[in-house]
Amino acid sequence: MTDDTTDRGPQDRTRIDVHQDHEVRHWTRVMGCTPEELREAVEAVGVSADAVRRYVEGR
Repeated sequence: MTDDTTDRGPQDRTRIDVHQDHEVRHWTRVMGCTPEELREAVEAVGVSADAVRRYVEGR
């Protein structure tokens, strides 16, 4: 995963890194959730984007 903050999306679109602000912005926009909800989902189900998406959709 790159640390280039000018990149608007994550390098690995299957995993979510909540420690990178640009990734949090990307994934909250894509999943329609708040940063807090995204972090809660990652804590609950791990960093898999598919698992987080299912968790967020099921809330």
